[in-house]
Amino acid sequence: MDIAAFTIDASHLLFGAFATFCAILLWSRTREMAWIFVIIAVIVSYADIVLSTLRSYGVLGPEPQLANGIPIVRVLLADLPLAFAGIGFVIAFARKRTR
Repeated sequence: MDIAAFTIDASHLLFGAFATFCAILLWSRTREMAWIFVIIAVIVSYADIVLSTLRSYGVLGPEPQLANGIPIVRVLLADLPLAFAGIGFVIAFARKRTR
């Protein structure tokens, strides 16, 4: 692994950790359902970043849960943040629309 790839991985982990830390701080201060879903999306996204980094450095082995050759955990961690953020946006839109 060259220095450029390491720098990209390190910055991805650093900024993901910063976003997750801020999301957890916001979670303790808000009770709005729309924000809760966006916060969960950030946290799951960071879990995907950490898992992919650990796999790329060889800390974790090959994908343990395969269904017809599809890595279930990787697909879920890649798609769930988008689903949670979308749900949060729909809730926020519905709330603004009714007012």
